[in-house]
Amino acid sequence: MSNRLPPLTALRAFEAAARHLSFSKAAEELRVTPAALSFQIKSLEEHLGQPVFRRLNRAVELTEAGRVLAPGVSDGFSALNSAWRSARRLQETQTLNITAGPAFTSKWLAPRLFDFAAAHPDLELRFVATLKLADLERDPVDAAIRFGEVVDPALFSREIFRDWVTPMMSPALAEQVTGMECLRKFPILHQDDIGFLRHPVDWAAWFRAAGLGKAPTSGPHFGQADHAINAAVAGLGIVLGRATLAEDDIKAGRLVAPFPLALRSSAAYRFLCRRGAETQPKIAAFLDWMISESRGHAELEKGRTFVDAGQLPPA
Repeated sequence: MSNRLPPLTALRAFEAAARHLSFSKAAEELRVTPAALSFQIKSLEEHLGQPVFRRLNRAVELTEAGRVLAPGVSDGFSALNSAWRSARRLQETQTLNITAGPAFTSKWLAPRLFDFAAAHPDLELRFVATLKLADLERDPVDAAIRFGEVVDPALFSREIFRDWVTPMMSPALAEQVTGMECLRKFPILHQDDIGFLRHPVDWAAWFRAAGLGKAPTSGPHFGQADHAINAAVAGLGIVLGRATLAEDDIKAGRLVAPFPLALRSSAAYRFLCRRGAETQPKIAAFLDWMISESRGHAELEKGRTFVDAGQLPPA
């Protein structure tokens, strides 16, 4: 029995096998044969002077020594991986990796990226439009723009937009709408991507805020907010549009939001990154640019009457 650590390959084999409690699954993960993995485990046990696994008929389980060893080995590999990723990032100072939701990327971010790229020609921009939540400690992502109510206290977070909704329609359709009651006469477009909110900002909530009673339930449903907004631009109906996503369509005159009443959501678009990373020049530059661009959003709020969705009486 030696006080020296066993080979890294043996510890790696043990960590995978302890996590899966399966030699075959661990071997598959490490892309080695089960026999090779078993040899590494045996090497570690000889180095330790006692078994770390109890071999059963169709499974394995940790011995007392294995249970003592497993947490430290797991933490050690986690720390090693984290240090390796941090070191790799030092070589990628000229690449900015950003992830955001598809709707936000399509309707707000992409149309504005040319200005940021032109101002920072030394940066290579890489954007991933996905709803999958990135692990900013593990994934090769510098920052994320996410829509939601909950903030991870372990991350740096800066609110960019507080979301709100109001009825929006094409100019041609708006000419036929003379008041709120007219909303019942035209097709209503529904968005199904905000059902996770604690306080709904859907048609039922907006109708309650407006004192109009029960909202229409018929009409097409869209899984993505930008699809619903594009349908409204095409004149297919009236959407309870999210102002952030519809900002450019309203400013360009493709959509009209004729009613002052707006329902403010408890969710917001936030800029997220690892704590301390916000001071990196490339990340700080992008955050400053987003804050500057977001100021134009305030024009849409002028003259509106806001009702907090969380203050509405229950249906």
